[in-house]
Amino acid sequence: MPTMHRSGAAMAWNVFKFCTALRGLGSIMILLVLGVVGVTYYAVVLTNYGPALYDGGVDSFNALLVLVPFHCLLIMLLWSYFSVVLTDPGSVPPTWRPSADEERGEADPLNGQEFNSVQKDLAKPRVRYCRKCNQLKPPRCHHCSVCGRCVLKMDHHCVWVVNCVGALNYKYFLLFLVSFFIFG
Repeated sequence: MPTMHRSGAAMAWNVFKFCTALRGLGSIMILLVLGVVGVTYYAVVLTNYGPALYDGGVDSFNALLVLVPFHCLLIMLLWSYFSVVLTDPGSVPPTWRPSADEERGEADPLNGQEFNSVQKDLAKPRVRYCRKCNQLKPPRCHHCSVCGRCVLKMDHHCVWVVNCVGALNYKYFLLFLVSFFIFG
């Protein structure tokens, strides 16, 4: 329900104000992911296949066939996870300005000579501006209310990695997802 301001005007309830509370979940989520990895490691290595290595024979060979790929996948999982957590997703450089072609819309394939009639009907593309950062925004750039900044090619803010998924860490995020689903 909107709250009343002193002047009597109703103020809208700002849901994004509570997004900053997600920052506090950061270390808890990292510990939770590491806990899941640790429990899986305990179940696979220490209780099942680790003791089978010392039995000898076929059981030892089978345990080795499981443990070598398991450890390779574990290394890939942890590397990709910490890469997506620690890599900056990409932000707008403070001196970024759109090129003249972007301002006029010349990069759009519909703006060729054969589409002159369509071009006259279409409004000129306008340069986007972030009201929260007070700066120009490139295409596919969005403001993250949790991080408090504009992120290039932002996909989403992931609470599991305590970071935005953007232009510079998207491949690490996909590697983490693939290796986590194979690992789990």
